[in-house]
Amino acid sequence: QVQLVESGGDSVQAGGSLTLSCAASGFIGDHYCMAWFRQAPGKDREAVAGIDSHGISAYADSVKGRFTISKDNAKNTLYLQMDSLKPEDTAIYYCAADKWDCGTRLRTGRFGAWGQGTQVYVYS
Repeated sequence: QVQLVESGGDSVQAGGSLTLSCAASGFIGDHYCMAWFRQAPGKDREAVAGIDSHGISAYADSVKGRFTISKDNAKNTLYLQMDSLKPEDTAIYYCAADKWDCGTRLRTGRFGAWGQGTQVYVYS
């Protein structure tokens, strides 16, 4: 069973940067998708970025050019580098993982493994 543990959430001034980490334990599969989602108060959860086992990544339009998703296979860790943060980026950020089909999973939010979330607060 895959377990995911996020860290790195914090309070930061608008324009600043944060790096979130997601440590994964257990075997996801040779072909997998890992992703970051976020949920702001009163809003639905939304996909932020995803990356598959080939290193192909995808981003929500709202974060393109500001956020970078990456993974360290040796450490079994997923990262989200967030630059030029805005107050509207305030949310709980969740890591997710499952096999195959990154495109569909990012659109539907259907992942078998989720982390507990880490809070990001951006103040102006």
